[in-house]
Formats: sequence, C-alpha cells, structure tokens
Amino acid sequence: MRIFSGIQPTGRKHLGNYIGAIRQYVEGQDRGEAIYCIVDLHAISVPYEPVELRDHVYDTAAILLAAGLDPDRCILFRQSDVREHTELTWLLSAVTSHGDLNRMTQFKEKSARQRELASAALFFYPVLQVADVLAYRAGDVPVGEDQRQHVELMREIARRFNERFGELLVEPEVRVPEVGARIMDLQEPTAKMSTTGGSEQGTVLVLDEPDVVRKKVMSAVTDSGSDVVRAPDKPGISNLIEILSVVRGVGTQEVEREFAGSGYGDFKRAVADAVVHYVAPVRERYAGLRGDEAGLERTLAAGAERARAIASATVAEVREAMGIGASGS
Repeated sequence: MRIFSGIQPTGRKHLGNYIGAIRQYVEGQDRGEAIYCIVDLHAISVPYEPVELRDHVYDTAAILLAAGLDPDRCILFRQSDVREHTELTWLLSAVTSHGDLNRMTQFKEKSARQRELASAALFFYPVLQVADVLAYRAGDVPVGEDQRQHVELMREIARRFNERFGELLVEPEVRVPEVGARIMDLQEPTAKMSTTGGSEQGTVLVLDEPDVVRKKVMSAVTDSGSDVVRAPDKPGISNLIEILSVVRGVGTQEVEREFAGSGYGDFKRAVADAVVHYVAPVRERYAGLRGDEAGLERTLAAGAERARAIASATVAEVREAMGIGASGS
C-alpha cells in the first residue's frame, strides 16, 4: 500500500493538525510505503511573505520529524522540488471540469475571506492537489475531515482519465480518523481550530509551553451544565472529550464514564495535563531539529530525489497516453 498526504507550511502547527493529520503520518510508516509532502506551492494561492514561507517550510519539516517521521522509513519532501507535480496538474486539467472546481467548499470559504485578490491559483488549487496524489499512484490518503471532498475529486479525475486514456491512475481511498478528525476552536467550538481563522486563545499550538496549554484548556468554552457527555448542544465539552480520547488512546465512552459526576473543572484539568504530556516530546525534539537548517535541507532534498523517481515515471506514462511529446519520450 502506498500512502500519500500533503501538509501546508502555514505557520506553527496546532493540536488539530497534530491529531487530525500528523499522527496519521507517523502511523502510516508502519502500514505501507509512506510519502509526505510539504506543499509550498499550495501556500502561494493566498497572500504570503516569501521569507516567511521558507521559514515555515523548515518549521513544518522540523515538527514532522520531531513527531516521529523517519526519513529512512518514509519519503518527506518539499512540493516545489518535484516539478512533475505542476506538469501533471496541467495535464489533468484536460479532464477536470470547471463545475468540479466551482463546487469546492474550501474555495468558496477562502475566496470569501480574500479582501484584495481571490487568485486563480486558489480556484485551481484542487487540481494541483489531485496531481500531488495521482503522481504517486497512492491508494491511501490520510487527511482531516475537511479534505474528504478533495479526495472525492481525485477519484473522479482518475476515473475520467482512465476511461479516456487507459487504466494508468489509481483511485485513492480517503483515510479519516474515527475520532479527532475535526478538532474545534476551544473558544468557538462550532468552528475548526485554525492558526489563520481561529481565535488565539482557542488554538493550542504544538509548541506552546505547558502553562500556556493549561491556560487555554482551562478557559475553554463549555456550557451551563456540568455533565461530561457528548451532545449536539454541548459542542465545547464534546470537543474536549474527543481530544482526551485521542491523546489517551481510549474510547470516548470510556472518557464519559470516568468523568461522570465529576464536573467540568476536574475534567478540564485532566484534559490539560493529558495534552501537555502528549505534545511534550515533540516540543522538546523540535528545538534541536529546527536549529539545523542545513540538515533539514538535506532531508528534504533526499526525499525529493526519491519522490521524483516515482512521479517522473507516472508523468512519462501520462504524457505517452495523452499523445504529448515524441512517442516514448
């Protein structure tokens, strides 16, 4: 089984990133041939600063390595270092309809927030995302819940290509965690935790100091009741139950049983302590890794070379099937 997923280099990573995606990446190394990409080309679809973008790539690489990615057990690379991604994007645009892209929920949400320019890159973003995965003929795509629509588009475009040009591309399957696929903002529990659109106090960063984590969790919005149970009218408590379930590696019902009748104060303290313990190893390893930018570059370059060997073979076959270039080139 070949596994592929990409992660944005947009600032520091938060608990939702870690639970929804990064922990799946680490587990994927034991399930199959794991390929992970820091998607700097995707990052330029919205306003950004060039110097910050390069720094954020290093930040993200260091966090992934600190979390447990092993370059000897997976392929980790920077998207822009493998130009086959952009070539395949254009080739696949021939079997992508305008309607496919116009229906993408994330484009509607992100373009609505752009005050100056909603770029064509933002609209075309999903096709690059399709190329990212199909270039490696990956069968398994670990993502958060918000990416499910994008994986469905990958499957549709792979089917459309194969029907027209022959069975070359793999229709990937989405892998979304049963618990923790969508971690919510602690201050606005009806909105996803985010470093770009969320609240500062409601976003727990992986690199936050323990006291900061505890303060954010203890101030999390709940409701006027006292029962630690998941319910539609208890989004804040439901979110904290999911977080504790994931970081402890137990079921949500077990969490509810443990804290039945205990009240919110004791429950929040338990969540805070568990999250601090959960992210501590990553925070501790990160500092040494982030300080070695030359080492991070070597890791990304070596990963890109391995990734390019796979992607270039796919692109060559796609070109041949589509009649692009000289035959056999």
